[in-house]
Amino acid sequence: MSVSMSTAQLWVDRWEQQQQRYAIDREERFTVVADVVEHVTAGHETPCVLDLGCGPGSLPARLIERLPQAEIVAVDMDPLLLALARARHPDAARYVEAVIGEEGWTSALGLQGPIDAVVSTTALHYLPEGILRSTYTELRALLRPGGVLINADHLSQDGAGFAEIAEFVGVRRAERRHAFDHEDWETWWSAVESEPELTELCAERRKPGFVHADCAVTLGRHVELLAEAGFGHASPVWQVGNSYVLVAIRQ
Repeated sequence: MSVSMSTAQLWVDRWEQQQQRYAIDREERFTVVADVVEHVTAGHETPCVLDLGCGPGSLPARLIERLPQAEIVAVDMDPLLLALARARHPDAARYVEAVIGEEGWTSALGLQGPIDAVVSTTALHYLPEGILRSTYTELRALLRPGGVLINADHLSQDGAGFAEIAEFVGVRRAERRHAFDHEDWETWWSAVESEPELTELCAERRKPGFVHADCAVTLGRHVELLAEAGFGHASPVWQVGNSYVLVAIRQ
C-alpha cells in the first residue's frame, strides 16, 4: 500500500521531532553509528548493511548520505512505518516487512551474501532475552568475519544504583536540550490514526499479535548474550545517560 510523498514527509518529519523526546542526542548517536560503519567498511566498494527495526527510514536516510555506495536492507514489522519509509526515503534502502526473531525471518531479507554491518536504533530492547539470544546467533551467521553489530539503544545498567544515576543524567540532559517540549509517542500515534490516507495501514497494524513491550535486558546481559552467540569483544563506544552505542565484532 503506497503513501503520497507529501503525507509521508509530514508524518516522518513529526516522527523525527517526537523521537528527540526519547533518544538523547539522537543526531550525535546516528553520527556515531555511521562512523563505525564507515570505519569497518573502508575499502569495500559496495558495503552491505542491515538495519533492524528501521521505522520510517531515519537511520538508512542518514547512512546513505555518508555511504552513497552502500546497499542497505531495512527491516521492520510495522506496515505503516514501512510505507512511510518507502515514500519518504525511497532510495535509501530496500525495505522488508518481517518480524525480527521470528522463525525463518532472515530468509525474507533476500541477502545475496555476507553483510558488513548490522545496525539498530531503539529497536532491540523490545526483544525478550530468549529471542535476543537466538537473534544474535542468526546475525553472527549473516556477518562476514570482521563485520560488526551496532546497537544504539536505551540499555539499563546492572545494579539499581548505577541504573538510577544513568537515567537521571539522561533526563537532566534531555531537559537542558528541551527534548520534552516535543510531542510524545502516544500523541504522535493518536494523530496518525486521524490521517485519512493512513486509515488502512493503521487498521493493519492493530491486528492481534502486534504488540510492543520493553523487555529491559541490561547492558551487561547484552554483552554476555553477544559472547554466547560467538561475537568477540563487545563494548559501548558512546554513552549519554542510559543511551548507548554498543558494538560487537564478528570474529
